[in-house]
Amino acid sequence: MLHYPAATPSDPVDASDDAPEAGLLPRYLARIGYKGPVAPTLDVLAALQAAHIAAIPFEAIDALTGAAIDIGADAVDAKLIGGRRGGYCFEQNGLFLRVLQAIGFEAEGLLGRVRWMLPDDAPPTPRTHMVVRVMLAGRPWLADVGFGAAVPPQPLAMDSEEAQPTRHESYRIVRHGDVWQVAALIEAEWRTLYRLDSVPPPAIDYELGNWYTSAHPDSHFRHQLIAARTTAEARYGLRDNRLTTRLVDGRSDRRYLTADEIERVLSEIFLLPVRPHWRPAIERAATAEIVG
Repeated sequence: MLHYPAATPSDPVDASDDAPEAGLLPRYLARIGYKGPVAPTLDVLAALQAAHIAAIPFEAIDALTGAAIDIGADAVDAKLIGGRRGGYCFEQNGLFLRVLQAIGFEAEGLLGRVRWMLPDDAPPTPRTHMVVRVMLAGRPWLADVGFGAAVPPQPLAMDSEEAQPTRHESYRIVRHGDVWQVAALIEAEWRTLYRLDSVPPPAIDYELGNWYTSAHPDSHFRHQLIAARTTAEARYGLRDNRLTTRLVDGRSDRRYLTADEIERVLSEIFLLPVRPHWRPAIERAATAEIVG
């Protein structure tokens, strides 16, 4: 398991107008509550990743309510930082990528096909998951802050096929030609999360993936209320009216919620500023019948 540095006073951050993403770093670091060193190292990458997924929840409520999801930098910053909202992979990892680049990391985005909860022989899925690849001393690392309740809680080495234990599950990355297959060990079974293409895509591919994820009628975000948050102690996952809590010691709890309880956990567990126009979607979620 990676060493996570204790919080220490932050190194000075250049927020001048000439700096990349001027002003982004101070606002982002305040948003995730991070006060440690700021430098392009593995320990800092790991600490930022852990702080991000604990502070900024995964959610796609805008897709559920029919609001457009803009993945442009200004819109993402206004929503996730200024508005203290969460988001899904294009928002979360798009923000994380810009932060890492502003710090000085050699980082780029990759796209993949989600395979979570699908049999191995299921037909190909669209390329709708964004992650970040970071190069450190010539070694590639996967950093992902946008994969819901199964998000990797720390960077994963992409040049090793060995199991990589974390505070939560173990992960494994296996390369098949130009594709990396990322899996997690859940209930003693390796379950594929997604398959990543090795070549960074052009920006238009993110726009197309975001449109499919937020607007296509087959996207599950259009039909289910989904939120997730991962801390050092536990994973929290909300799927319509079902709240699941999985502690690092192996204990888990599942309970079903009323509409009022859903509103409360969105605020108290997922740290979201609940909006009045969410109420119809919350009431529908409270009556959902969940299979599986």
